[in-house]
This record gives sequence, C-alpha cells and structure tokens, in this order.
Amino acid sequence: MQWAWPGNIRELENFVERSVILTPGPVLQVPLSELHAEPETGESVTLGDRERERILRALRDCHGQLGGPNGAAARLGLKRTTLQSKLTQFGINPRGYRA
Repeated sequence: MQWAWPGNIRELENFVERSVILTPGPVLQVPLSELHAEPETGESVTLGDRERERILRALRDCHGQLGGPNGAAARLGLKRTTLQSKLTQFGINPRGYRA
C-alpha cells in the first residue's frame, strides 16, 4: 500500500492479476523483484521503455529461459510466443542472458 505506483491503473490491475495467477497457495505472493523504484532523472520514460526494462529484468532473473514454469514468460504473465514477439519488437536477444 505504501508503494508509489509508477504506471497507470491498468498496469496495476495487470500486476495484481498476474500475482494472483502465479501464486501457488492461498497467500498472495507478489513478484517484488518487478517493483524497482525508478530514479527521478527528469527525463520522461515511455511505457515501451518500462516494458523493455521489465522484460530485460525477467530475462536476467531467469537466465534467458523463456518458457516453462520458471521462465521469463511465466514471470511476466505472458505466453511464450507473446514474449518472443516482444523480444523481436524490442530487438532483444535472450541468448545473451543465459548462464
């Protein structure tokens, strides 16, 4: 409740929905690794920039694994094919994040 949400209400709804879907038990678990405070630089950050950063963070955390229950797609609440499309859109090569 104390988090200053950086996005719009739809992003917050999606985040809460994804948290509910990915929670394995009866106690809600939110992926706190996605909640990084953005530094106040005075520069405007677009939604595309934020989405790209979330994808990069998920790839780093998952060591480049896209699919499966421990993959970046699951962490982001996306289908693997949707994530692959976004990787192409942003020009991201997931192989660079494999351990």
